[in-house]
Amino acid sequence: MNKYGVIARFNDPVELVHAAEKVRDAGFTDFDCHSPFPIHGMDDAMGLKRSKLGYVIGAMGLTGALFGFGLQTWIHSIEYPMNISGKPFFAYPAYAIITFELMVLFSAFGAVFGMMYFNSIPRFHHPVFYSDKFSRVTSDAFYVSIEISDPKYNEQEVKSFLDKIGGTDIEVLKDEN
Repeated sequence: MNKYGVIARFNDPVELVHAAEKVRDAGFTDFDCHSPFPIHGMDDAMGLKRSKLGYVIGAMGLTGALFGFGLQTWIHSIEYPMNISGKPFFAYPAYAIITFELMVLFSAFGAVFGMMYFNSIPRFHHPVFYSDKFSRVTSDAFYVSIEISDPKYNEQEVKSFLDKIGGTDIEVLKDEN
């Protein structure tokens, strides 16, 4: 079994937010907070930066719009020009619907695949799920996990640090791989 990190339980969301701030202030960078529901202010407490997903969605939407507009322009003006009721070949107002629809389609693909990339999914297992105590996080438990990949990780120091900031049920996580 490979070691993965250490988890500690906290009593309520307020304690979890304060614990996240203390873990961040102590210099840990590879840690996570687990709760049964979203907690307002947790991103700031953990020191997380703004997501890059919005930029991916915007870029994909712009790509889709340019692709739709460009494709219609190429088809109607260059490849298959047709004189329809005396209208000009480049009748751009008619391109709005397809341009909009492709912008939405590309944005949706950017959102889904960008979210999967930034969240590193699909991940079919996680070592925290091997802990019997951690199963309570889906109903009424609040945990902080510090991973072994953190540069400041030292198992004994992490365990004593989590105990010092109020963590209970401290457990070393082991991966079954």
